[in-house]
Amino acid sequence: MTEPTHTHTSHAAISKRLKRAEGHLRSIIAMMADGRACVDLAQQLHAVEKAICQAKRTLIQDHIDHCLEHSAEAIAKGERGALEEFKQITKYL
Repeated sequence: MTEPTHTHTSHAAISKRLKRAEGHLRSIIAMMADGRACVDLAQQLHAVEKAICQAKRTLIQDHIDHCLEHSAEAIAKGERGALEEFKQITKYL
């Protein structure tokens, strides 16, 4: 989070996906309070996990697609910051 105003066109879709996952998590908590079966809870948790993983994957792929050119240019100029940022984000793949 080095640049607070750093956004891509995919951020709106990612935000929407995460908000749905947030609502889904609230539903799972309610299911637990209602005493729903563990298999039902596990299934719903799996769905949330997949949604979050897809949001992360989309974010990273978008970053790579849009920032790799900038990184290559910066490396050519001898700037190491862009390469370090690229290395940092790839550890989350």
